[in-house]
Order: sequence, then structure tokens, then C-alpha cells
Amino acid sequence: MIHAGNAITVQMLTDGIAEFRFDLQGESVNKFNRVTIDDFQAAIDAVKADSSVKGLIVTSGKSTFIVGADITEFGTTFAAGEDAIVEWVLALHNTFNAFEDLDIPKVAAINGVALGGGFEMCLVCDYRVMSDKAQVGLPEVKLGLIPGFGGTVRLSRVIGVDNAVEWIATSAPRKGAAALKEGAVDAVVAHDQLQDAAIDLVKQAIAGRLDWKAKRQEKLEPVKLNAIEQIMAFNSAKGVVFAKAKPAQYPAPKLLLDSLEKGASFGRAEALAEEAKAFAKAAVTPQSEALIGLFLNDQVVKKTSKKYEKGAHEVKQAAVIGAGIMGGGIAFQAASKGTPIIMKDIGNAQLALGMDEANKLLTKQVERKKMKPAQMGETLARIRPTLGYDEFKEVDIVIEAVTENPKIKDIVLRETESKVGPNTIIASNTSTISITRLAEGLERPENFVGMHFFNPVPLMPLVEVIRGEKTSAEAIATTVVLAQKMGKTPIVVNDCPGFLVNRVLFPYFGAFDQLIRDGADFQQIDKVMSGFGWPMGPAYLMDVVGIDTGVHGAEVMAEGFPDRMKLDFKGAIELMYEAKRLGQKNDVGFYKYQLDKKGKKAKTVDPTAYDVIAPSVTGEKREFDANEIIDRMMITFCNETVRCLEDNIVATPAEADMAMIMGVGFPAFRGGPCRYIDQTGVAEYVALCDKYAHLGKGYEAPQMLRDMAANNKKFYG
Repeated sequence: MIHAGNAITVQMLTDGIAEFRFDLQGESVNKFNRVTIDDFQAAIDAVKADSSVKGLIVTSGKSTFIVGADITEFGTTFAAGEDAIVEWVLALHNTFNAFEDLDIPKVAAINGVALGGGFEMCLVCDYRVMSDKAQVGLPEVKLGLIPGFGGTVRLSRVIGVDNAVEWIATSAPRKGAAALKEGAVDAVVAHDQLQDAAIDLVKQAIAGRLDWKAKRQEKLEPVKLNAIEQIMAFNSAKGVVFAKAKPAQYPAPKLLLDSLEKGASFGRAEALAEEAKAFAKAAVTPQSEALIGLFLNDQVVKKTSKKYEKGAHEVKQAAVIGAGIMGGGIAFQAASKGTPIIMKDIGNAQLALGMDEANKLLTKQVERKKMKPAQMGETLARIRPTLGYDEFKEVDIVIEAVTENPKIKDIVLRETESKVGPNTIIASNTSTISITRLAEGLERPENFVGMHFFNPVPLMPLVEVIRGEKTSAEAIATTVVLAQKMGKTPIVVNDCPGFLVNRVLFPYFGAFDQLIRDGADFQQIDKVMSGFGWPMGPAYLMDVVGIDTGVHGAEVMAEGFPDRMKLDFKGAIELMYEAKRLGQKNDVGFYKYQLDKKGKKAKTVDPTAYDVIAPSVTGEKREFDANEIIDRMMITFCNETVRCLEDNIVATPAEADMAMIMGVGFPAFRGGPCRYIDQTGVAEYVALCDKYAHLGKGYEAPQMLRDMAANNKKFYG
């Protein structure tokens, strides 16, 4: 044994070839944490001191190669500021350089996922051989960062600037064929042939049949583009990247491009110094803090969901009642992930609509080459349309997805319960109606649960699993596990009108109505909130959701929380509804809609909308300061999120933030409403609440926030 550490072992294999093996003890995956980084330098020193080592293969003792750096260890370093971060990164560069500079050929044998620092480890090797089961990539931009272990420098020299920018800016991992085509790896082989292929490459390099020193040298020199070619390459890259990621919202891509452009004419040392500076600048941005926080919150949510697996019973057969757009989407989602599902409705026309929806979604998958035609046929075969309940005795769970009307739902739920087995779970896809209220007419309320999907079902990742007063732990657990199996992220919430997401969203629409009342232009509100980071402004969002749906939801919320959600005036949204302007449902709402060349509904300005909402305007029409619009829109939204924590509707800030990002598109780079309050400063946020408290109880700071401000506490410490 040449070296035996807690993360790396080095041992001789054959003919002077040693195996440099990553196998972090006590962990299920390899990652660059402090233990690994310390052991990395020690292992390099051991190899350097052993003259019998003529070449190395770099392998993994786990099913993955290396998943990247341990993000949980970054906090203390990042808090120390830019200079300290630069110093830390340069020290890491020295270690990676020391490995790259070993005067022997080195081949990475990539057996599984190699992301971030894991792929940067592969890049310091002279050659890379990849299993046909592996994936490689540099996803740091998703965390508001850029690669910091030399990835920007080495990848741009290995595959060229254009390809490197695309790899890093999109953060998308590559499978073997794509990585080989672009030159990021040198070979892709069958998984069981990986080590033999890596050893063979080292043997050829040792024998002089491969010029491994030339391969290494290209990473030590400037990018092979002249000055004019560099200008063209970077100008083109900036146009593409900035069109998708606004630098004010996502600064990391710009810092990436600046670093690459400055370092392109430099050798390794100076180029890496530019990378270190850019990495440090990205690391101290609030966007990076928020996006890293989201990554960690996602881990919390997944870990929480996993705990339900022990209490669940297996769902071998599901059913959905209601074959509309939602029912068809739910059937598609279940079937596409392998769960057979019966789809029931009261008429053949409705069933045809549901099957058409599933067929349309599957056809898109085939067109995008995400699914083969044969797989589409198999998936459709898992959906069985029916007009009756004949097969329902064998169903493990029934998802009710009929119209959002408590009387209709009550009839359907009672009838369904009478047709299923005593242990069958019934889940309602209601978006606002209390689960406890719907359970009142059922004989087995312990088997009844809320399972709120978001529209469109295939695209929206969140499912709210709602616990009624009498819902059993088994019903919750089974529904959570089914949602996971369907490829969704379930978050368990307790029952109340609107549950979590809609309870928080409707005060946002209320604030919108108040702004219009006070003289704001809805187009300015939309522009400001889009600039804040929302996918669309509130007027456009209401048109997309459906103004009739919005009015119905607002009525439910006003009944549940009259002190802060019942308007004391007739708002613009209600006036739109009375004028039968339903938004995209009938192509006219706050905006007008017509099909564009791609067949999608495009919005256009409709001057008559102002006539419709004029009766709601009592204030003087004026252009509002953007910050006032943001404050008034966000305070009610964030306050209601905090009240959901106070009322134990949602268990943790992590789950609340993830629900808002996945359910309604809260700007990811702001991290969620709880993170937004933290970054504003809790005391400063409470002061904002006090400033606008005259507008109504929705603006009054919750007691939880006042207590946090008094004790200098944050949601994320």
C-alpha cells in the first residue's frame, strides 16, 4: 500500500501502474470535504515519493465517482469574505495542480456521477475514460457559483470556449456520447470494462504510443484563439447567456464569462487566479446564499419525505375520478412513472378529453426524443378509461379531481367511498376546500387525505399532501410515497382553507387589487414584479390561472380569514369576472390573447381593460415607485407564509420556501419568502410591516417576526 487514508488509498496494480482510489469512509458517496482535501495532498505526496509508480488510474470505491464539493462546509469560509475565499480557492488550486504536475500519465476511470469538483478532478487527469452509465458536468451555476477547482480554465482548453460556456452556464450533466463528441472524455466503454480500459490507456502512455505530456500541456497554456476569435467567441456567448440569465438576478454567469475572457490569454497560474477572484465574488452574493440554501432545503424536504416510506402501503393500482385537463395530467403522470391507473368520468366525451390530454403529453415526449414510441404505447396501456366503478374494489388509492365545488365533491366522494375497499385511500385534488370539511360526509375519514397537484401537472414539481383532522398516518405516508413515485416533491401540510400555497398566494392578489384601487397601473405592477423575479406579474398570472378560478378561491379565503383576506371594496379581479373576462380561458382578461406562430397564446395590451376596472379605482392614478410596489406585494405574501409557520400548517421554513418556489414560482435566486425576510433583515422587515400596517391586517407583522427581531434571530442561522 502506497497510501491509506480516510478518503483515498493508493496501491500498486501491475506494471508500475497504481490505483488512486477515492473511497470516503463513513459516507455513501465521495465528495470533496475537508477530510478528502487533506487526504488528497497526502496521497499526492506519497505517489511523488514512490519512484516505482509509472502511471495512475483514478477510481472510485462508490457507485458514484465524486458528487462534488461538500456544500455544507462552505458557510464558514464564505462568511469570512472575498479575500479569505480567494486564499482558500488558491490553496485548493495548488493541490489540484500538484496532482496534474505529477510526472506520470494519469487516467480517470469515471464509473458514475462526476459533478462539480468531481469532474474537475477528472480534468486534472491527462485522459478520461467514462462508463456508459456515468454522467459528468459542472453544475455550480445552479448554486449561484462558478467552478472553483480549476474547471473553468481546464474545460475551456479541453473542449473550447464555446462548449465550455454552454456546459457551465446551463449546468446540465452530459452522458457518455455527448461528452465524447465534444472532447470532454477520451473514451466511453461498457461499465464492466472501465478499469481495464483505463489501465490500457496508461500502458499505452507509458510505452510512448500516446503523447500524454502534450495532453497535459494544452491545459497549461492560453486558449488557442487569437484576439479577434476571442472577441467573437465571448460576444456571442454573452448574447446567448444574458438572454436567459439577467446579470442582476443571476450574477454567476456574468462572473463566469468575465473570468474566462480575462483568463483566456493567460497560462494556468494567472487564469486560475482569475477563476479564484470570480468564484469569491459569486460566493458572497445574496443570490448564491439563496441558491445554496435552496439546495440544502431540497435535501431537507427529500429527507423528510423519505421518513414516510416505513408507514406506507404499496400502491399497485391507482384511480382518478374526473377526466379533465387535471385528471388527464394526473393519469399521464402516474402511468409514465409505472403506476397503472383507472380514469373514470360520467361520459365518453369527458373520457376522450382525458385520454387526449395524456396522449398529447406523451406525443410531446416522443417528439422531444425523451421517450420511444413503444414506451408511449406501454404508458397509454397503463391508463384504463371507464364509466363505472367495477374495478374499484382492487384500487389502493383514488384521486378525486372533479370541479372545485364542495357540493359536487361531497356527492362524488360519498359515492366513491361506497364502491371501494375498506382500506382504499381517497385523496382529493382540491386546491382550496378544507379536507376536514370534505371528510364530514365520509364513513372512513381516516382514509381521506388531500393531494393537491398544480397545473400543468407534468411541469409543476410540487404536490401538497394535506392532513385533515382525522386523516391517518398511513394515509399520509402512502400518499407521500405515491407522489414521490410519480416524480413529484410532496410536502405535508396541515388543513386550513387554501392549505399552504393558495393561502399564501391570495393575499398577494389582494395586495394587487389594493394597488389598483390606490391608482397603480396593472401593467406597471406586472413589469415591476417580473423585474423582481416572478415568472409573470400578478395581472398576467391571474389571466393564466383563470379569473373565475381566482374569484372562487378568493371567496373561500375570505370566508376562512375574513380579518385580512376579505376586501372591503370591489376589486379589479372581481370586476373582470363580472364582465365575463376570464383571462386565457376566453382570450380576454387584463390582456387579450391570440395564438402566435408556435400555437401558444400570446398576450397583447387591451385598452378596454382599463374601462372595466375603472370603478375599483378610488385613488389618484400615478406611477408608483418600484420599491413601493414590491413592498406592498411581498409583505402580505411573506407575512402569510410566516403565519402558516405560526399555525403549524407547515413544519419548517425550508418546506415553506420550497413550496413557494415549486408551487407558484417564487424567484429562486431569492430563496423563498423566509430567506427573503432573512436577507432583508428581520428587524428591517418588521419596520416595513409597520410602515404599511395602515393598509390592513395582512400588512401587520406576525408575532413570530416581532419575537425574532427582538431576539436577533433568523429563519436560517
